[in-house]
Amino acid sequence: MSVDESQIVKKMVSEIADSNEKFMSKSQDLENFKRIVPVLLEKGIDNVNLSMFDENTKSKLLNALGEEYIRRGNMNDSVKAFILAGNRQRLVEVGEHYDEVGLFSNAIDTYRLADANEQLLKIGKKCLENGHFADAIKAFRLCNDVENLTRVGDECFQKDKWDYAIEIFSAINHSGKLVEIGDKCLKERQIGYAAKAYELAHDKEKLSALGDVCLREGLLATALKSYQQAGNDMMVTFIRENFGNKLSSY
Repeated sequence: MSVDESQIVKKMVSEIADSNEKFMSKSQDLENFKRIVPVLLEKGIDNVNLSMFDENTKSKLLNALGEEYIRRGNMNDSVKAFILAGNRQRLVEVGEHYDEVGLFSNAIDTYRLADANEQLLKIGKKCLENGHFADAIKAFRLCNDVENLTRVGDECFQKDKWDYAIEIFSAINHSGKLVEIGDKCLKERQIGYAAKAYELAHDKEKLSALGDVCLREGLLATALKSYQQAGNDMMVTFIRENFGNKLSSY
């Protein structure tokens, strides 16, 4: 689901939930629609058309359909049904199910659709404690928790998980941390990561210095790119004039 689609779905949930909240979780209402559910199941949630019903009826039908999908173990389609019904509570409960069985990414996606920041924060902390850095980053970014993102970034930095650390500190625009990562990577001769960190930090001095290191070590392509990003036109010209035959692809 794209970012635009995600925003549309969340808006839909919000609008429908406001008008249908009083109809949620009424088992008697769900019983009344069970005779229609088999038809909806055969049609499929992606193809069903309920436009002929009023909002109240549509909500009840979609909730009944969502419950039947859960009973059959089809969690993905249950989520779609509850989204259309605006049933935030059941979305959260489906997310909790995913969490319990260790499907953290699915849980986070479901909490996102339910706009459940409290649950996102909770699962983010859980993922961090258990070393699931990608999921922790995903959860904290969704609830815009800069403090916990920084915690994840620092832990990734200490564990030399450069991709995650760079992703986090770039997302929160922490150029100081990016430079720190770049310096450590350069010291450990992780040239590619150093270049990426300095580039995202927009530190021209560090990029130019990296170009010097790469030039000395014969890494001409990386040196050229670093000088270009640093705006060091003199060294760009130097490399092109003296090593142009080795850089035909640049």
